[in-house]
Amino acid sequence: MTNQLLTNLRAQPTDPMPTTATQQIESSIQSFVSEISGLVRVAALEAVRDALGGGASPARRGRPVGSGRKPGRPAKAATPARRGRPARRSAEDVDAAAQKMLAYVKANDGKRLDEIAKALGTSSDELKKPAQVLLEAKSVKRSGQRRGTKYHVAGGGSAPKAAAAGAPAKAGKRAKKA
Repeated sequence: MTNQLLTNLRAQPTDPMPTTATQQIESSIQSFVSEISGLVRVAALEAVRDALGGGASPARRGRPVGSGRKPGRPAKAATPARRGRPARRSAEDVDAAAQKMLAYVKANDGKRLDEIAKALGTSSDELKKPAQVLLEAKSVKRSGQRRGTKYHVAGGGSAPKAAAAGAPAKAGKRAKKA
């Protein structure tokens, strides 16, 4: 009896639907799967292309088209570049900077030039000449070497203007000796 039941079950179609409907469903599934596969393939190719930095066209070497600059050179700055030597500062500008520096050193003894420049809102390069003027006038003295140089208030002359007013003009480096 069980053998007969198994034979009957095998003989009966397993599809409860008619064959035309089943075929239509299978063909719809197949077309859907093929469409999804194509879309997945396109999406994967786009992801790879974007990861490699390419656009719709193949990867291109060199500068972008229309950039207007030579390859390997940085873009131009917004402000025009200074050429040549910087403008020479007047004696009044140097003296004014020296007075500011002297006032700061009196209030904050033992600071380095970069610390003084930062406190005064200027660069250390702009304070080199005023520092030299103050040292020559013996208004300040220094201790240490190179980057460790610190400036202290000296007991000597007080203002660089007073020292420079009575002194004769200094001869240049290339002055001829008589």
